[in-house]
Amino acid sequence: MDPVPQTHPRTQPALRRAPVQRRSAERLARILDACAALLDETGYEQLSTRAVATRAGVPIGSVYRFFGNKRAMVAALAHRNLDRYAERVSERLAGAPVLDAHGAIDGVLDEFIEMKRTVPGFALVDFGVPAAAPGEAAAAGSADGPAEAAAEDPNRLVAERICALLATHLGRTADEELHRKVLVGVETADALVRLAFRTDPAGDPALVAETRCLLHAYLAPSLS
Repeated sequence: MDPVPQTHPRTQPALRRAPVQRRSAERLARILDACAALLDETGYEQLSTRAVATRAGVPIGSVYRFFGNKRAMVAALAHRNLDRYAERVSERLAGAPVLDAHGAIDGVLDEFIEMKRTVPGFALVDFGVPAAAPGEAAAAGSADGPAEAAAEDPNRLVAERICALLATHLGRTADEELHRKVLVGVETADALVRLAFRTDPAGDPALVAETRCLLHAYLAPSLS
Protein backbone atom coordinates (compact mmCIF):
# COMPACT_ATOMS: atom_id res chain seq x y z
CA MET A 1 0.00 0.00 0.00
CA ASP A 2 1.52 3.33 -1.05
CA PRO A 3 1.18 6.13 1.52
CA VAL A 4 -1.09 9.04 0.71
CA PRO A 5 0.46 12.51 1.17
CA GLN A 6 -1.21 14.47 3.96
CA THR A 7 -2.69 17.92 3.35
CA HIS A 8 -2.00 20.91 5.57
CA PRO A 9 -3.81 20.39 8.93
CA ARG A 10 -5.50 23.79 8.74
CA THR A 11 -7.08 22.95 5.40
CA GLN A 12 -7.89 19.27 5.84
CA PRO A 13 -11.27 18.83 4.11
CA ALA A 14 -14.07 17.04 5.94
CA LEU A 15 -14.40 13.79 4.00
CA ARG A 16 -16.75 10.97 4.81
CA ARG A 17 -13.79 8.67 4.37
CA ALA A 18 -10.19 9.74 3.83
CA PRO A 19 -8.27 7.86 1.12
CA VAL A 20 -5.78 5.37 2.56
CA GLN A 21 -4.46 3.86 -0.68
CA ARG A 22 -2.93 5.65 -3.65
CA ARG A 23 -5.64 4.31 -5.96
CA SER A 24 -8.29 5.82 -3.73
CA ALA A 25 -6.42 9.14 -3.58
CA GLU A 26 -6.17 9.19 -7.37
CA ARG A 27 -9.90 8.55 -7.65
CA LEU A 28 -10.58 11.43 -5.27
CA ALA A 29 -8.34 13.67 -7.39
CA ARG A 30 -10.25 12.70 -10.55
CA ILE A 31 -13.52 13.54 -8.83
CA LEU A 32 -12.25 16.99 -7.81
CA ASP A 33 -10.78 17.59 -11.29
CA ALA A 34 -14.15 16.75 -12.83
CA CYS A 35 -15.91 18.99 -10.33
CA ALA A 36 -13.63 21.90 -11.25
CA ALA A 37 -14.15 21.43 -15.00
CA LEU A 38 -17.93 21.24 -14.65
CA LEU A 39 -18.02 24.38 -12.51
CA ASP A 40 -16.59 26.27 -15.49
CA GLU A 41 -19.10 24.69 -17.85
CA THR A 42 -22.33 24.72 -15.85
CA GLY A 43 -21.82 26.92 -12.79
CA TYR A 44 -22.45 25.89 -9.21
CA GLU A 45 -26.25 25.74 -9.25
CA GLN A 46 -26.36 23.23 -12.11
CA LEU A 47 -23.52 21.11 -10.75
CA SER A 48 -24.54 17.61 -9.68
CA THR A 49 -22.75 14.70 -8.08
CA ARG A 50 -23.98 12.42 -10.86
CA ALA A 51 -22.53 14.65 -13.57
CA VAL A 52 -19.22 14.74 -11.70
CA ALA A 53 -19.17 10.96 -11.41
CA THR A 54 -19.82 10.61 -15.15
CA ARG A 55 -17.09 13.12 -16.06
CA ALA A 56 -14.62 11.46 -13.66
CA GLY A 57 -15.44 7.99 -15.00
CA VAL A 58 -16.31 6.60 -11.57
CA PRO A 59 -19.48 5.07 -10.11
CA ILE A 60 -21.76 7.53 -8.30
CA GLY A 61 -21.12 5.50 -5.16
CA SER A 62 -17.47 6.54 -5.32
CA VAL A 63 -18.49 10.19 -5.04
CA TYR A 64 -20.74 9.48 -2.06
CA ARG A 65 -17.98 7.46 -0.48
CA PHE A 66 -16.14 10.75 0.01
CA PHE A 67 -18.89 13.39 0.06
CA GLY A 68 -22.42 13.67 1.42
CA ASN A 69 -23.48 16.17 -1.25
CA LYS A 70 -22.13 18.55 -3.88
CA ARG A 71 -21.49 21.29 -1.33
CA ALA A 72 -19.08 19.05 0.58
CA MET A 73 -17.40 18.14 -2.71
CA VAL A 74 -16.94 21.79 -3.69
CA ALA A 75 -15.64 22.56 -0.20
CA ALA A 76 -12.96 19.89 -0.70
CA LEU A 77 -12.06 21.48 -4.04
CA ALA A 78 -11.69 24.84 -2.28
CA HIS A 79 -9.38 23.25 0.31
CA ARG A 80 -7.27 21.77 -2.48
CA ASN A 81 -7.13 25.16 -4.18
CA LEU A 82 -5.79 26.73 -1.01
CA ASP A 83 -3.13 24.07 -0.59
CA ARG A 84 -2.02 24.52 -4.19
CA TYR A 85 -2.04 28.31 -3.89
CA ALA A 86 0.13 28.15 -0.78
CA GLU A 87 2.52 25.79 -2.58
CA ARG A 88 2.78 28.17 -5.54
CA VAL A 89 3.44 31.17 -3.30
CA SER A 90 6.02 29.21 -1.31
CA GLU A 91 7.84 28.17 -4.49
CA ARG A 92 7.67 31.74 -5.82
CA LEU A 93 9.22 33.14 -2.64
CA ALA A 94 11.84 30.40 -2.41
CA GLY A 95 12.82 30.93 -6.03
CA ALA A 96 13.64 34.60 -5.46
CA PRO A 97 15.43 34.78 -2.09
CA VAL A 98 16.32 38.46 -2.47
CA LEU A 99 12.71 39.61 -2.66
CA ASP A 100 11.86 42.60 -0.49
CA ALA A 101 8.43 43.23 1.00
CA HIS A 102 7.07 44.69 -2.24
CA GLY A 103 8.35 41.74 -4.24
CA ALA A 104 6.84 39.27 -1.79
CA ILE A 105 3.47 41.04 -1.97
CA ASP A 106 3.66 40.93 -5.76
CA GLY A 107 4.26 37.19 -5.62
CA VAL A 108 1.22 36.60 -3.41
CA LEU A 109 -1.04 38.70 -5.65
CA ASP A 110 0.35 37.45 -8.96
CA GLU A 111 -0.13 33.78 -8.07
CA PHE A 112 -3.75 34.45 -7.05
CA ILE A 113 -4.47 36.25 -10.32
CA GLU A 114 -2.73 33.57 -12.39
CA MET A 115 -4.87 30.87 -10.75
CA LYS A 116 -7.98 32.93 -11.49
CA ARG A 117 -6.97 32.95 -15.15
CA THR A 118 -5.77 29.38 -15.62
CA VAL A 119 -6.97 26.90 -12.97
CA PRO A 120 -10.24 25.10 -13.83
CA GLY A 121 -13.12 26.08 -11.57
CA PHE A 122 -11.06 28.66 -9.68
CA ALA A 123 -12.86 31.68 -11.14
CA LEU A 124 -16.04 30.51 -9.42
CA VAL A 125 -14.69 28.56 -6.46
CA ASP A 126 -11.31 29.74 -5.23
CA PHE A 127 -11.02 29.12 -1.48
CA GLY A 128 -14.66 29.00 -0.42
CA VAL A 129 -18.03 27.54 -1.43
CA PRO A 130 -20.65 29.80 -3.05
CA ALA A 131 -23.46 30.90 -0.77
CA ALA A 132 -26.07 28.17 -0.42
CA ALA A 133 -29.71 28.53 -1.32
CA PRO A 134 -32.01 28.02 1.72
CA GLY A 135 -32.92 24.45 0.73
CA GLU A 136 -29.33 23.50 0.10
CA ALA A 137 -28.18 25.05 3.38
CA ALA A 138 -30.66 22.89 5.28
CA ALA A 139 -29.51 19.78 3.45
CA ALA A 140 -25.88 20.60 4.11
CA GLY A 141 -26.50 20.90 7.82
CA SER A 142 -27.77 17.33 7.97
CA ALA A 143 -25.03 15.73 5.84
CA ASP A 144 -21.65 14.37 6.84
CA GLY A 145 -19.08 17.13 7.08
CA PRO A 146 -20.43 20.11 5.07
CA ALA A 147 -21.75 21.97 8.12
CA GLU A 148 -18.22 22.31 9.42
CA ALA A 149 -16.89 23.32 5.99
CA ALA A 150 -19.63 25.92 5.56
CA ALA A 151 -18.74 27.45 8.94
CA GLU A 152 -15.15 28.15 7.87
CA ASP A 153 -14.05 31.64 6.92
CA PRO A 154 -12.03 31.12 3.71
CA ASN A 155 -10.24 34.46 3.87
CA ARG A 156 -9.04 33.75 7.41
CA LEU A 157 -7.61 30.44 6.23
CA VAL A 158 -5.88 32.20 3.35
CA ALA A 159 -4.54 34.92 5.66
CA GLU A 160 -3.11 32.36 8.10
CA ARG A 161 -1.23 30.56 5.34
CA ILE A 162 0.03 33.73 3.67
CA CYS A 163 1.03 35.34 6.97
CA ALA A 164 3.19 32.34 7.87
CA LEU A 165 4.82 32.24 4.42
CA LEU A 166 5.60 35.97 4.36
CA ALA A 167 6.92 36.01 7.92
CA THR A 168 9.22 33.06 7.23
CA HIS A 169 10.50 34.48 3.96
CA LEU A 170 11.10 38.00 5.28
CA GLY A 171 12.40 36.99 8.72
CA ARG A 172 9.57 38.70 10.59
CA THR A 173 7.59 37.34 13.52
CA ALA A 174 4.06 36.27 12.60
CA ASP A 175 2.52 38.11 15.54
CA GLU A 176 -1.05 39.26 16.14
CA GLU A 177 -0.50 42.58 14.38
CA LEU A 178 0.84 40.95 11.23
CA HIS A 179 -2.03 38.44 11.20
CA ARG A 180 -4.49 41.34 11.40
CA LYS A 181 -2.72 43.29 8.66
CA VAL A 182 -2.56 40.29 6.33
CA LEU A 183 -6.22 39.48 6.95
CA VAL A 184 -7.22 43.03 6.01
CA GLY A 185 -5.01 42.76 2.93
CA VAL A 186 -6.58 39.43 1.92
CA GLU A 187 -10.12 40.74 2.37
CA THR A 188 -9.32 43.86 0.35
CA ALA A 189 -7.53 42.00 -2.44
CA ASP A 190 -10.34 39.45 -2.64
CA ALA A 191 -12.94 42.17 -3.20
CA LEU A 192 -10.84 44.13 -5.69
CA VAL A 193 -9.73 41.11 -7.71
CA ARG A 194 -13.35 39.98 -7.95
CA LEU A 195 -14.19 43.43 -9.28
CA ALA A 196 -11.32 43.22 -11.78
CA PHE A 197 -12.61 39.89 -13.12
CA ARG A 198 -16.21 41.11 -13.27
CA THR A 199 -15.00 44.06 -15.33
CA ASP A 200 -12.81 41.96 -17.64
CA PRO A 201 -12.83 38.13 -17.82
CA ALA A 202 -9.02 38.21 -17.90
CA GLY A 203 -8.79 40.62 -14.95
CA ASP A 204 -8.92 44.35 -15.67
CA PRO A 205 -5.25 45.48 -15.72
CA ALA A 206 -5.99 48.93 -14.30
CA LEU A 207 -7.90 47.50 -11.35
CA VAL A 208 -5.20 44.89 -10.74
CA ALA A 209 -2.63 47.71 -10.72
CA GLU A 210 -4.70 49.68 -8.20
CA THR A 211 -4.94 46.57 -6.02
CA ARG A 212 -1.17 46.16 -6.15
CA CYS A 213 -0.56 49.80 -5.17
CA LEU A 214 -2.98 49.52 -2.26
CA LEU A 215 -1.36 46.33 -0.93
CA HIS A 216 2.13 47.80 -1.25
CA ALA A 217 1.13 50.92 0.69
CA TYR A 218 -0.74 49.04 3.40
CA LEU A 219 1.30 45.88 3.94
CA ALA A 220 4.89 46.69 3.04
CA PRO A 221 5.62 48.77 6.19
CA SER A 222 4.51 45.85 8.39
CA LEU A 223 6.68 43.38 6.48
CA SER A 224 9.87 45.40 6.45
